[in-house]
Amino acid sequence: MQHWTVGAGLIVGEEGLLLVRNLRRNDREDWTPPGGVIEEGEPLLEGLTREVLEETGLTVAEWQGPVYEVRCEAPEMGWTLRVEVHLAVSYEGELRVEDPDGIVVEARFVGDDDLSALLAGNHRWVLEPLTDWLSERWHHHETRSYGFRVTGAPPHDVVVTRVNP
Repeated sequence: MQHWTVGAGLIVGEEGLLLVRNLRRNDREDWTPPGGVIEEGEPLLEGLTREVLEETGLTVAEWQGPVYEVRCEAPEMGWTLRVEVHLAVSYEGELRVEDPDGIVVEARFVGDDDLSALLAGNHRWVLEPLTDWLSERWHHHETRSYGFRVTGAPPHDVVVTRVNP
């Protein structure tokens, strides 16, 4: 069983929420908040700060959170995922993509009018919590938890079910 821990950042600017465009192995693209897999032994916020810098060129000086957490398990595919999503309080720098993994190919701040179109097609465990936060914008002292179970086999027989975290 493969276990991943991921940090993700909600970074809000004058133009909207910062999203990155990811080019996946199967040539599938999606837009998500910046972040990535935290290396074993690496403190989550240090890893998140590193990932955001690599993917966007921005240095986050202060995080609040987690704002929400996601736990997802896919026993038939042999993996589990735990995601902590934090809100950037302050950041600096200019947008540029230098992702050493080559997954992130674009980063931009997205206004409310364009968010739905870019987020469409995301995995349910990305879309539901993010959509909830975008509509309610709750504060970090109210961490929400989301749980999902993935059954079936990719690419067409996958079913994602919401479960208690």
